[in-house]
Formats: sequence, C-alpha cells, structure tokens
Amino acid sequence: MTKKHCLFCDAIVPIEREGEYDRYLDCSCSPAGFYFLHKDSYDVINALPHAAKRDLLHVVSGYIREKTDCGEQVYLSSGDLDSIAGSPKTPVTIEDKGNRLLQFLYRNSESPGDPVTIHPLSASYNLTYSPNLQELVYIIDKLGSEQLLIREGMNFRLTQQGWNEAAASAGGKKLKPCSVLLPANDELTAMWQENLLTTIGQYGYLPSVLNHPAANVSGQYPLEQLADSKLIIADLTGRSAGVYFAAGYALGLGIPVIWTVHSSGAAQLDVQLHDIRPLVWDTADELAVLIRQKLTK
Repeated sequence: MTKKHCLFCDAIVPIEREGEYDRYLDCSCSPAGFYFLHKDSYDVINALPHAAKRDLLHVVSGYIREKTDCGEQVYLSSGDLDSIAGSPKTPVTIEDKGNRLLQFLYRNSESPGDPVTIHPLSASYNLTYSPNLQELVYIIDKLGSEQLLIREGMNFRLTQQGWNEAAASAGGKKLKPCSVLLPANDELTAMWQENLLTTIGQYGYLPSVLNHPAANVSGQYPLEQLADSKLIIADLTGRSAGVYFAAGYALGLGIPVIWTVHSSGAAQLDVQLHDIRPLVWDTADELAVLIRQKLTK
C-alpha cells in the first residue's frame, strides 16, 4: 500500500486512490478514520508560502479531526483551505478552542466522570485547532482550573459542570448578533463586506451591515435589530449623523460599541477622540488586525 505525508499533520500514513481523491488512513487528523484529498491539490498546497502554511494547515487538521470525530466524511481540495480558516465556525479565541475540547470529551463519553484517553497528546493539539502542543496544554490547564475537566495522565474526565457546558454548546456555539453601522457609502460598505465581516464572525458574532440612508432618502436604522444586537460596530468615516444616533441608542441600551474611523476623517469627528477612543485605520487589513485585538481583550 502506498504511503504519503499528510500535508496537514505531517504523519506518514497509508493512502488509497479513489477516483479523483486520495484517501488518507489513520493519521493524526483522523485517528482510526480517514479523509479524502483531491489529487490536484498537492502542488498548490506545497507551493504555499511558509507563513500561509503556518496559519492554515493546523486549522485544516483541526477541521478534519472534528468533522470525522462527528462521523462526517471529509472531502478536501486546495480551494477549501481559505474558506475553512475563515469560517465563522472555526474557533479563534482560547475560550472557543476550549469549548471544542469539552465537546470532544462529551461526544466520546457516556456521563460525567467517564475517562477519555487522548494519546499521544503530542499529536492531538488539532482537537483545539491549536498551532502547537503548548497551546493545547495551556487550554487543558485552564479548563482544569475552571473545574470543567480532570486530567489524569492521558485520561481526561469531564466534571458535572464541564459536562453541562459541553452539552449546552454541543453542535456548535450560537453566534451572537452584531450590527455594523455604516454611512451611505458603497465603497466603504464593500470593503467591510469583503474584508471584515469574516473576521468579526470568527469571534462568535453574526455580523450584519446596516447602512444609514443618504441625506436625501427617508428612513433610519431598524431600531429593533439594534436592540437585539450583542455588539455594535460604528464606523464614523464621513461623520454620518445616523451612525452617531444609532450607536448612541445602543449605548443607552447597554450594548457595547466599538467605534472605528478612517484616518482621513479622525480629526474632523464631532466628538473628542478621547471620549470614544475609535480604532483609527488606513487599510482594511489594518482595521482587521485592530478589530481582532479589540475582540480578544
């Protein structure tokens, strides 16, 4: 039987050709299981820059492990990597990664206190979509200190509290509604939709863009949708009175607001910068980094 390196966990494992796909058997991505990779994907993935491989491959390994552990068949091609890494369902924060470990233990035990063996642990950091063993160990220690699990060597047991939390989040964590308030500016709206909504979604939110009508068009932001939001992001580029009003309305309801503004308009704001502390940005990539930093605090 032919053997190959798994591109995502680097294990050397048996493969079987099935049509246009190679079937990888029993690698760290799917212990005692398998997944399929399209035969035309190798050159594309191997040609990725080192930085892209560092950011993508461990995430795909985590995706394969979670899906196959849930009993799903996984067929991949090189074109799937970015969409997997950018999916709102892919965990990014330590909290969400910890939830994935709790869910794994929940799926593989019958009741609180049942032992689940994870071996070798050094090849299992994909359980939390982590880039290395160090992060997995940190997550395990954190969950232990929160009395959600008990570790005894390679055996892990959910406490009653851990069992309850895993049961509540089984099947995926519900995304929290988030409203992004923008002025009537097609270019700005396109930038947010194409570059930033996915970033927000990775932190447990379901973002939707709300544009305030232009000055010569009647209408306003839907206040009911604002009231249902768990987070508001208000971009003050262009000094839209509607954005100010809607964000102020949300603040009055106790909803947290993240303010943003393009650097070209920061000096012309109708409020003092130190009062709202907006994220001042020049490019979409820079704003994405600032939003990540804000949402991980």
